[in-house]
Amino acid sequence: MTASIAARPRSPAAPYWTGFAVVVALLVIAPLVLPPFWQRFATEILIWGLLAMSSDILIGYTGMVSFGHSAFFGLGMYGAAAALLTIKPPSLGLAVLYGLVAAAGAAVFVAYFATRLRDIYFAISTLVFSQIFYVIIFTWTEVTGGENGLTFRQPPFAIPGLFSVPFTRNGLHWFVLAVVALSYLLLRRITQSPFGMVLQSIRENEPRTRAIGYHVERYKIVAVMLSGLFAGLAGVLYAIQNKFAAPDFVLFLISGETVIFNVMGGMGTLVGPVAGAAFFLLMKEVFSRVFYEYYLIPVGVIFTLMVIFLPQGLLGFLRRRLNQ
Repeated sequence: MTASIAARPRSPAAPYWTGFAVVVALLVIAPLVLPPFWQRFATEILIWGLLAMSSDILIGYTGMVSFGHSAFFGLGMYGAAAALLTIKPPSLGLAVLYGLVAAAGAAVFVAYFATRLRDIYFAISTLVFSQIFYVIIFTWTEVTGGENGLTFRQPPFAIPGLFSVPFTRNGLHWFVLAVVALSYLLLRRITQSPFGMVLQSIRENEPRTRAIGYHVERYKIVAVMLSGLFAGLAGVLYAIQNKFAAPDFVLFLISGETVIFNVMGGMGTLVGPVAGAAFFLLMKEVFSRVFYEYYLIPVGVIFTLMVIFLPQGLLGFLRRRLNQ
């Protein structure tokens, strides 16, 4: 019996969880070894990675390209700003709650109308809705601050009745890392659940999924709401880190970059979009120091080459290399 147990092959999940633990451990110690700029940069990559993961629910798992995630991201920021500017003392929990409610409300509105459309028409409708929210935020100066945006104090990390401590640079990084890691684990569980399997069935063959009895529209609505909720959470984290909210983050260009994150990293993987976000942001940072205002030219060339030669993204390329 002992020999048979010893000879039993390891679970396929063992290398995965080992890799996950190693990556998390490296991110935990990152703020202890990185200079302040790169530490802040690493924190921002985690936040943008969460936004990319949220859009992967639609793009990679449901086959619905969305250009509306900037609206959910921006409304998460403004929701957090509303809580931090109107409630005294500033509360981290209420900032998160307000941001999630704002993003979820917008996601319900967009989902109700946009999911009635398919393919390019869905993508265009999400783009239109994001522009509507952008115009409202940009012009409603009395509430949103218009083009100047809103600034506010960073809330402390607190548990009511127990403790309240201000965020340090390291503490904020670890808080963001914990939120992103837990969000990833939750989204991974969702995508591997029966609900996630139905979403992938819709991606592969929507008419057949409908024919076997699934209410496709309801699944799409829930997918948009779920995706918008986590995009709003990313917006809340970004607002807390930078202590401001601006209409530029509601502009559709943010949605376009989010799609690029997915394409570069590998759609339908959750991990891939995070890697894509890190790679894209690092390229922008490095090339902007060399080519200055022309940095987007080499970034665009590399992206084009990746679409042609690495259509499965960075994660898909690594998987093929490891399986050879």
